[in-house]
Amino acid sequence: MALPRPHRFDVYIAVGGLLGGLLLVGIGLGTRPSSDPMTLFDGPWPVLVPLTVLAGCELLRRTAPRAALLIATVAICADLVTQGSLATVLMFTDVVYAAVLYGPLASARRIQWITGLLTVAGTLVPFAVWREPEALLIGVVVGVVAYGPAATGWIVRDHRDAAEAARLRAEQTALLAEMDRAQAVTAERARMARELHDMVANHLSAIAIHSTAALSIDEPATSRQALTVIRENSVAGLAEMRRLIGILRDAGGDTEPAASPTLDGLTALVDGARANGLDVRLDTDDHGRVPAPVELAAYRIVQESLTNALKHACPGRVTVALGRRDGLLDIRVTSPYGHRDGPRAPGSGAGLAGMRERAALLGGTFRAGPQDALWVVHATLPVPEGESA
Repeated sequence: MALPRPHRFDVYIAVGGLLGGLLLVGIGLGTRPSSDPMTLFDGPWPVLVPLTVLAGCELLRRTAPRAALLIATVAICADLVTQGSLATVLMFTDVVYAAVLYGPLASARRIQWITGLLTVAGTLVPFAVWREPEALLIGVVVGVVAYGPAATGWIVRDHRDAAEAARLRAEQTALLAEMDRAQAVTAERARMARELHDMVANHLSAIAIHSTAALSIDEPATSRQALTVIRENSVAGLAEMRRLIGILRDAGGDTEPAASPTLDGLTALVDGARANGLDVRLDTDDHGRVPAPVELAAYRIVQESLTNALKHACPGRVTVALGRRDGLLDIRVTSPYGHRDGPRAPGSGAGLAGMRERAALLGGTFRAGPQDALWVVHATLPVPEGESA
């Protein structure tokens, strides 16, 4: 199995430690004299073995930290029976530090516990045996060589993990913000599409039907009447378009966009439908004041229902009924249903979808479909008690 390729910085540390150790050996500077009782192998050559092994362990400090620590522990123990080298000790402390920083989390915790226990044992056991204050220095040396690098590596690792967690949280926050922005843009586009459809479709449908009638019936009076209706709906449609553009531009100062339509405008809406040729009856009771979003949705549902009746309904009475009961604003529009003779305006089905979306956004219900000989549009919108426009 091929050995992992060492990191460039680890190569620099290994070469630097090896060259520094060779320099110390060359000038005869060791950590113990040859007369020390622990020195079993005196002379410069035995020092080179653990020094070379520790330099090799430095190459694995990042790619295989646990294996590097195990080999380095054997090498530092071998260094104790030679005259020793400061470079070997320093490289061992770095291997301990790297094992905690780059190794698995469980291993990092165990290394901290083991080095801490060795420091305590190195302090208490020699003092208990020799009863000399100088024996306490053994524990200090063990702490500096083993526990100190392990604690430092744990602190650095903790800060690194905290920084990584903060980075991930920042990325997740940015991702959620982007998702919210995309959802907001989608919702705003849908709202604009509903407003544009509801405001303009009624007038364009009337224009299409009456222009078809004017082209198909060769009577000057009928054509003149149709052209009059076409002009009125064109002017009204342009006014609605200007109002929508004003809202989108968010004009300020003296050019504030017109207010949204309210339920008080249903009479004018029904009158306009009558002018377009519908036989409409408006039946409303005292619904009181309702929140502005509910009022706008109810107005648009009635407007779109009348537009659909103009395009698709058979000749006959169209009834608009609106009332408030049990905390709900009840809207019901009925029109004759069946085969229709005469011109029709094309439909895309967006009107029904828009009405259903308006009711759903307010937590209401919507249903549209044939019932006996009628086409019934029925919507209920919640009106919390005590709320007003």
